[in-house]
Amino acid sequence: MIISRREALKLAACGVFAPLSAAFAGKPEVPILGVRADSGPSRTESGVGALIAWADMLWAVTYVSSRGGKSGTGTGLYRIDENLDIEQTHVSNGVYANRLLHPQSNQVSIGPYMIDLDGQVRVIEDLLDHRLTATLTHLNEPERLLYFLTMEGLFFEVDVFTLKVRQLFDLTKLFAISSPHFKGGWTAQGKVVVANNSYYSLEDRDGKLAEWDGSKWTVLVNKPFMEVAGRESFDDVIFANGWDNSSAILKVCSAGQWRTYRLPKASHAYDHGWTTEWTRIREVETERCLMDCHGMFYELPLMAYGGNVWGVKPVCSHLRIVPDFCSFRGMLVLAGNQATPVGGNLLSPQAQSGIWFGKTDDLWSFGKPQGWGGPWRKQPVTAGEPSDPILMTGFDKKVLHLAHEGGSGTEIAVEVDFLGDGTWKTCETLSLGSGEYRYHVFPPGFSAHWARLVSSENCTLTAEFHYT
Repeated sequence: MIISRREALKLAACGVFAPLSAAFAGKPEVPILGVRADSGPSRTESGVGALIAWADMLWAVTYVSSRGGKSGTGTGLYRIDENLDIEQTHVSNGVYANRLLHPQSNQVSIGPYMIDLDGQVRVIEDLLDHRLTATLTHLNEPERLLYFLTMEGLFFEVDVFTLKVRQLFDLTKLFAISSPHFKGGWTAQGKVVVANNSYYSLEDRDGKLAEWDGSKWTVLVNKPFMEVAGRESFDDVIFANGWDNSSAILKVCSAGQWRTYRLPKASHAYDHGWTTEWTRIREVETERCLMDCHGMFYELPLMAYGGNVWGVKPVCSHLRIVPDFCSFRGMLVLAGNQATPVGGNLLSPQAQSGIWFGKTDDLWSFGKPQGWGGPWRKQPVTAGEPSDPILMTGFDKKVLHLAHEGGSGTEIAVEVDFLGDGTWKTCETLSLGSGEYRYHVFPPGFSAHWARLVSSENCTLTAEFHYT
């Protein structure tokens, strides 16, 4: 069966999805929805940094590896119409992965561009040579100003009408970061929260999650964090994802209080500042949110009841770099960064990436959820102090590995929260002698929203859950 792209999109809008391969099976109907950078002489990346549906179009910005065209050329701003025809509207040769609606002026910010309701594009010239990673709502004058964060940690204020730019902070200097790699940012609950995912060695402490209340900056965590997001409704909860050597991390701020949860890693291929970038939290259906974190997509509720989050559920494992994702004409759209010569890859001479179209339910046909992670990795543990909770629900087989790394023997209480409201029950107590290793296999079908561990003695422990 061969149907036109227009017919396929009409079916999609009605909730009827013919296979997209059928829509694009004939050569005249194949859309060129890949993007690329020039072959040379400088070679670079061509990642799709941000996507946003606006003014009857899907807009996309692509990025090179370094700003200002110093490392490769050919990237810029694209628009895609309802027939999935793509057009490059501006060549910028920059690094952009930011997007946000400014409802007060009916404009969207994507990269160094402001786009109005008619699709007219204005360029913020003073930001062209900055690696833009987040646009944020202004704390004090949201009707005319926006914040912009750069990968180098520069924090700007921009007038959305005049496009005048003013630098407020250099966060790299403020936080004494040696190799900055700032990523997501969000404004909620009367504060700005930003993430820096610098991580290049086991001892690296340049990663940061920090907040600003309009008067002072406070570093919350000295670990690599990538995304910060939320929604004004549903109690204005803030979500941030990051990771350390033990596991992926989900931080949740509700009513001004931060809680820490742990998530398994689906792959160690993401354990570096460069390879983890752009793990997003996005709403893809009305009031339905997805989080991409360390090689796994999750369902993520946008609310917290009593400060607790319990509806986190794994969807699939994957090895993609997904710099952004959104909805367009009833479809789920995934940005990509598929091939790059950067870093000495001699087998991919021309940087190129695809923009993937499908439906949200397609994600469940990706890799089965699996991963590993735990609260402790050769870590000194205080007696009676519970570990961070780690996600348990949504996985098949479950094994806990324990290793005693130093100090006296101990007993480990395995506690589960099956209600998701912070009510903990002990399901197992495991003895661990000095220097001993042991494992515990959970019964088939056993699960709970969250699990945590409590040691009876002060000692140094490793604990890691494996879900397969």
